[in-house]
Order: sequence, then structure tokens, then C-alpha cells
Amino acid sequence: MSGGVGPVEPGEGTRAWEAEDAPARGVPRRSPVLFHGRHRRAVLGALAAVALLTAGGLLWATRPQERQQAAPKPPFPSQVVDVDYLGPLPVPPGTRPRTFALEVLLSVESGPPVTTTRLAQPYAGIFLASAPRAPFRTAAGSARKIVVTMHVTDCGNVPADAGLPFLDVTLRNARAIQDHSFILGSRYAQDLSQALQVACSNESGHHQNA
Repeated sequence: MSGGVGPVEPGEGTRAWEAEDAPARGVPRRSPVLFHGRHRRAVLGALAAVALLTAGGLLWATRPQERQQAAPKPPFPSQVVDVDYLGPLPVPPGTRPRTFALEVLLSVESGPPVTTTRLAQPYAGIFLASAPRAPFRTAAGSARKIVVTMHVTDCGNVPADAGLPFLDVTLRNARAIQDHSFILGSRYAQDLSQALQVACSNESGHHQNA
């Protein structure tokens, strides 16, 4: 049996809430059920609460799923970049004295593209240039060969034996800008030490400037 709530009759504090369907033949009609004014307000309040809960549940069920999880941040560039030493390279004829070249491989493992904005080395008596020149960009999953050319400008400010030389690289991606030092291993240290000895072999005490 279903029921409905009708408008309050003018001047009346109560009203009858009767069945919508007529009783079957031979079944006596039930007596009207009377609701006083305060009881009617309680019924209306309960119906409104049910409707509000239903609407809230519908909004929660149909909310956009992408709002539930924030997009992960990309990795820091130094976490996905590797620099490996490949070996020495011959310098072209006509190159100024005390100049030598080495080759390294810069690779990006994953994440957004990484831009190399600077390459440097720690010794004050050496000028460094790279090909390609910085800045240059490397995409994820790819690698780039870099020719590092060094020219000794002051033999007095370079070590006779480079024990643990490193390459300073500034990296930038969508997450951050980082200065990172890459130690390229013992073979790089040996080749660099030999190149410095050859470059400064005619310098007495490594004190004459270029």
C-alpha cells in the first residue's frame, strides 16, 4: 500500500492520510489515520533527509576517478642520467699545443627529457669545451656521445697525477635543476693524467702559463 501527503486544509491542524487505491469489494474500508501537525513535520523531515543522503551518494559514486589519485612527480634528473667514459680521441691537425680530447656517453634512462646546461672540470688550470655545446637536450631512453676537449692554460694549477677526477654537469628537467659530479672511473683518471703529463712535459715545474 502506498501513501501520499497532501496539502494542509485551511484552518485545520490535522488531516487524514488515506490509501490511494480503493479497497477491494467486500473488504471494509480502514479508518482514516490522523497525523497531528508535529507528526507531519517529522515525516517531511525524514523524507528530506533520505533524499539528501541519496543525492550525496549519487554524487560520490559518479565523482571523477582521476581526482582520487594525484599524478606522480617526475624523477630528479640526476636519478636518471648516467655519464660513462669512452676513451681518448685524436686531436685534429693544427690544434693548439697542450690540447687533448676525450669522449663520454651521456644517457637518460626514463622520465621527461633532460637538458645539459653546463659541463666543467675541477682544475683551475684547464679550459673545457664540449661538442655538442651546452645546452643540449637528451630524451628518455636515448644516449648522446659528447666530445670533451681540454686545453691546459696553466700547468702550475693542474695535478701531476689525477687520482679521482670528476666531471661537473648541470642537469635540468621538468622536476628540478641539479649540479652533479660524475666520477668516471680509473681509466678516465689514467688517460687524463697521461694527457696532462704530455701537455706539460716541456714546462719546468708546471709554472709557466699558456
